[in-house]
Amino acid sequence: MAARPERPGPDVVRVSKRLSHVLRHRPDAVGLTPDDAGWVPVDDLLTALRLTRAELDEVVARNDKQRFAFDDTGTRIRASQGHSIPVHLGYVAAVPPDELFHGTVERFLAAIRAQGLRPGNRHAVHLSPDVDTARAVGARRGRPVVLRVDAAAVVRDGAVFTRSANGVWLVDAVPPRHLTEV
Repeated sequence: MAARPERPGPDVVRVSKRLSHVLRHRPDAVGLTPDDAGWVPVDDLLTALRLTRAELDEVVARNDKQRFAFDDTGTRIRASQGHSIPVHLGYVAAVPPDELFHGTVERFLAAIRAQGLRPGNRHAVHLSPDVDTARAVGARRGRPVVLRVDAAAVVRDGAVFTRSANGVWLVDAVPPRHLTEV
């Protein structure tokens, strides 16, 4: 009897983008209802996206930015940040390093210089701990521009920072006076 062919592994990038869309923005599109903290049952997600647990585990493990997190029991999953749906992620206030970085592209610089960094349709501005990560973030939309954020000055102005499960720093906004181009 011939061996049954193995099911190919998931297209990690494609499935990761789908997970991001569902967990951050449109859980209702696949019939999911996250709790107040953004968690959805893994079994429900697997059914909705027609994935196996092994495929989901591979996508979560191989995601270059570690965008997804399982709860301590491994039975629930959520996006670590970037939601446009109402969620309370429960991250506690933390003192950031003196400098953080933000990756963008040139077409947004005029608005950023005028208004600073704003969350747009997300809950917070996302900042990277290093230039290389910020450059990679900016490169997703074209030729990257990296901005240095004087995080110490933003804190002195009264802003509160939190840090997501995957190391992304979050803040409500960054005024233009605290930004310089790298």
